[in-house]
Amino acid sequence: MRTLTLSVLDQSPVRDGGTAAQALRETVALAQAAERLGYRRFWVAEHHNSAMFAGTAPEILIGQIAANTTAIRVGSGGVMLSHYSALKVAETFRILAAFYPGRIDLGLGRAPGSDPRTAVALAHPKAVADIQEFPGQVTDLLGFLYDRLPQEHRFTGIEAQPGDDVPGLPEVWLLGSSDYSARLAASLGLPFAFADFFGTAGDYGPQVADLYRRQFRPSEFLREPKCSVALHVVCADTTERAQQISASMRLMIGRIRSGGPRRPLSSPEEAAKELAALADRSLIASFTRHYIQGDPDTVRAGLQAAAERYGTDDLIIATNAFAFADRLRSYELVAEL
Repeated sequence: MRTLTLSVLDQSPVRDGGTAAQALRETVALAQAAERLGYRRFWVAEHHNSAMFAGTAPEILIGQIAANTTAIRVGSGGVMLSHYSALKVAETFRILAAFYPGRIDLGLGRAPGSDPRTAVALAHPKAVADIQEFPGQVTDLLGFLYDRLPQEHRFTGIEAQPGDDVPGLPEVWLLGSSDYSARLAASLGLPFAFADFFGTAGDYGPQVADLYRRQFRPSEFLREPKCSVALHVVCADTTERAQQISASMRLMIGRIRSGGPRRPLSSPEEAAKELAALADRSLIASFTRHYIQGDPDTVRAGLQAAAERYGTDDLIIATNAFAFADRLRSYELVAEL
């Protein structure tokens, strides 16, 4: 049996009848609990124009979480780099590292974290960034962050602030749900985190992880490949209770994948009613088939199986539930495993 390193990915879910401010405060409270429970990292997501998730600015949340914890690593899962300049992101995370040296992670995503129209609004009045520029943005960010721009680079001489006295600079990760970011992470010698919890790529995810390891090139950042996988998990005292809790997320997945309204999380009772009324639940089943949910024994087996499939001991747990108490209890039970 593998000994696993567990981390947390939190999306700051908003519940029906709740508020976004409440969701953000719960994220900080969850991070404090994750530290007490022994989780290695606590990452927060970036979403825009969504009533489901309150986390629009991971860099601000990271600062709040780090200020209210003492040792757990805190980071982005991730910053959607296409919306921003590499210099701006580098300076933001150098400031975070200045306050919390050796505790900050910078996870980078290629997707917009929003719908196309919102992506335009985020860029306005500039044009939306060409996604083909992403590899260049990543290398520029590394150059600014670690003060290693090549001599021939057009921005050589521009130094990201605060200056070179910042200790414990952030660890940069590439995030993805396809082989694109895996290949890029391998070529740059960066750690890679695969988003199995999206529900879109669990069938070929292990192949992506294997490709990353095979193509990995050692770098000044990392000598050996480091691969993590983010899984959606709901753990409760009984499997029946876990199934009840997960109804909220199953309905949310159905709304997202069918192009329906992106509303806050419904209660398990309301979600169960709406799910029962659906004529075809195959779409939801297809996107949640790799979710791990059940009692502690079931979840333990599921985590071990996922670790074996991906060939990694480094797992990131994403749990969305209507009630904060249920979300917290799930993380408590997983930590006890």
